[in-house]
Amino acid sequence: MTPTRSRGHRVFQVINAVILTGVVIVTLYPFVNIIARSFSDERYILSGQVNLVPRGFNLTTYRIVISDPMFWTNYANTVVYTVVATAIAMTLTTCYAYVLSKKHLKGRTVLIWVAIFTMIFSGGLIPQYVLVNGLGLTNSIWAIVLPNAISVFNLLVMKTFFENLPSELEEAAAIDGLNTYGILARIVLPLSKAVIATMVLFYAVSFWNSWFTAFLYLNEAELFPVTIYLRNLIAGATGAESAGAITAEVSQAAANIQSVAITLTVLPILAVYPFVQRYFVSGVMLGAVKG
Repeated sequence: MTPTRSRGHRVFQVINAVILTGVVIVTLYPFVNIIARSFSDERYILSGQVNLVPRGFNLTTYRIVISDPMFWTNYANTVVYTVVATAIAMTLTTCYAYVLSKKHLKGRTVLIWVAIFTMIFSGGLIPQYVLVNGLGLTNSIWAIVLPNAISVFNLLVMKTFFENLPSELEEAAAIDGLNTYGILARIVLPLSKAVIATMVLFYAVSFWNSWFTAFLYLNEAELFPVTIYLRNLIAGATGAESAGAITAEVSQAAANIQSVAITLTVLPILAVYPFVQRYFVSGVMLGAVKG
């Protein structure tokens, strides 16, 4: 029998629906506006006539950017950096979190505080640059990957998730003859798809959108990620050494270059998100039940 809902409960549902609808509208409006601007003619953008629908349909800037070979080189760099960095980050984070989830481990508290300390305190930009340069990592993929290989926030979320898994499963696997690595690979990881998918999304978005690390450690245009390429377009720094000889054409489409840059940058993440969305909420919630 369906319980009768009180008048207060129905009022709450209506108010909640109104508030959430407002949040959705506020969240989507800027993004839809950016897409509309990217397809609009610059005179309509400058006059403030573009809202949610493109005005004076225009593909000039898309054509300029997409026809440049350096754009595709930098785009391929971003894909490689994101895939490699995410794979390394997930491997290190998963192993570290699994170790920290074992309460009987000697020195566990020290290892936890070592991770937390790095989240609170940092050596600073100059010491980090000196370290990376001293290790000979500049102008290589490792300058992008290694300095940000572990996010302490992601580490703590995964640690909490592993702690919530039934210990009886691991004990039964150990009785059956599995060692620590076998238990992690054959028992723990298959049960952790939700949190793994969530962490992959977090890391992938972070590495895909990152530009400052590349700006700091990479000096050759052929090694730049697409975020640096698009940053240079937006800033007008589109000389032959960074984005090809397209400055004159870009200047004519300056009104919507930023919108095109944002749209092209965010599309891959939007394409990936639907495949991991079903794991997203459950992964974050299950990994944040207790500290």
